[in-house]
Amino acid sequence: MITAVMFVGLFFAYALLSRRLAETPITAPILFTGAGMLVSPSWAHIVGAGVTASVFLRVAEIGLVLLLFTDASRTELAVLRSISTLPGRLLSTGMLLTIVLGTLVARLVFPRLSLWEAGILGTILAPTDAGLGQVVVSSPRVPMRIRQALNVEAGLNDGLSVPFMLFFMVLAAAKTEGGPAALLQFIGEQLGLGIGAGIAIGLAGGWLLRVASSRRWMGEGFQQIAVVAIPLFCMLFAEMIDASMFIASFVAGLAVQIPFKEASKQSVEFAEEWGQIFNLAVFFLFGMVVVRDWAQFTPSCWVYAILSLTIIRMLPVALALIGTGFGRPSVIFMGWFGPRGLASIVLGMVYLEQELHLPGEPKIRAVVMATVALSIFLHGLSALPGIRIYSHYVAGLESSAPERQQLAT
Repeated sequence: MITAVMFVGLFFAYALLSRRLAETPITAPILFTGAGMLVSPSWAHIVGAGVTASVFLRVAEIGLVLLLFTDASRTELAVLRSISTLPGRLLSTGMLLTIVLGTLVARLVFPRLSLWEAGILGTILAPTDAGLGQVVVSSPRVPMRIRQALNVEAGLNDGLSVPFMLFFMVLAAAKTEGGPAALLQFIGEQLGLGIGAGIAIGLAGGWLLRVASSRRWMGEGFQQIAVVAIPLFCMLFAEMIDASMFIASFVAGLAVQIPFKEASKQSVEFAEEWGQIFNLAVFFLFGMVVVRDWAQFTPSCWVYAILSLTIIRMLPVALALIGTGFGRPSVIFMGWFGPRGLASIVLGMVYLEQELHLPGEPKIRAVVMATVALSIFLHGLSALPGIRIYSHYVAGLESSAPERQQLAT
C-alpha cells in the first residue's frame, strides 16, 4: 500500500509539471526510476514482500503491450512501405549480430557463464525500447525514415528475441528433447500465430470502430476506451493460443489503421496514457529493486552494461546499414539510440519465471538490471542534445542525401 501511495503521489506531481519537464533532459523513466532508487532500502524490501514477481511481470507486460500498440498506430503505413528495407536490415542482420556479439562478449567478461547462459544474456539485452526512445522517434527534427525505422525495430525485436531466448534456455538446461522440431514449432506459434492474431484483431477491431463511429453509436470517450481494448484483447488471446502478445499487439496497431484511419489521431491518446501509467509503475518498482540488489552489481556487470549499450549495439547496426548511403553521424545516431528498457525487463522476468536454476542465473539477473538502469539515464539525458546535434548535421546535407529523403509525408 505504501508503494502504491508513493507512486500515485509521484505520478500526480509529474502530471502537474509534465510540460516543463518535457523541455529538459529529465525524462519520465529517469524521474520514476530515480525516485524508486531514492526510496530507503528498508522500504525497498516492500517490493519483495508485497509485490510478487508474477504481479511485476503482468504489470510490465500490460505496459509493453499498450506501448507497442500505440507506437504502431502512430506509424504511417505509407511511410512504412517506403522504408521497408531499413527496418528489415535492423531486424535481421542487426539483431542477429547483436545477439551473437552480445553472447561472445558475455563469455569474455564472464568466463564462468556457459555459452548458452551467455546466449540468454545476449538475447535478453538485444531488443530496444520504444518507450525510452520516444523522444527520438516522435521528434520531427529527426528524419522520418530514421525515426520510423527505429520505431518499427523496437516494436518487433522483443517478440523476435523470444525464440532465440528459448533456444538458449533449452540448451543451457540440457532439455533437448524434441530438438529442432520443437523449436520450429515454438517459432511458428510465437511469430506466425502472433502476426495472424494481430492482423485479425486489428482489422476486425478497426472495422467495428469505423462502423460504430460513422453511425454515431459511440460517445467520444468510449471510442477511446474501445481502442484500449484492442491491445488488451491481443494480449489475452495470444496467451490462449501460445502466440507472442508483443508481436500481436504491434501488428494490430498497424492493421487497425487500414479500416479505421482516424485511430492514430483521435483514439491513441487514451491508450498511450494508460500504457504510460503501467510503464512508469514498472520503472518505479525497478528503481526500488535496483536499490535492494545494488550490492550484486560488480564492476564486471557495469563493464558489460557499457559494452552492451555501445559496441554490442552500435557495431551490428553499422554493419546492417552498409550500402544505405547514410553518413557516419546517421549510423552513430541510430546505433546509439537503441535503449534497453521495458522489453529487457519483461524478457528477463520471463526467463526467471521458468525457474531453471542455472549456475549463472544471479549474474544474468544483475547484468540485465545494471544495463537497463544505465540505459535509462544515459539515453534519457542524451536524447535532446543528440537530436539537436544530429538535426544540424541533417540540415547541412544536400537534398539528394538519403537522410533528407521523405522527411515529411
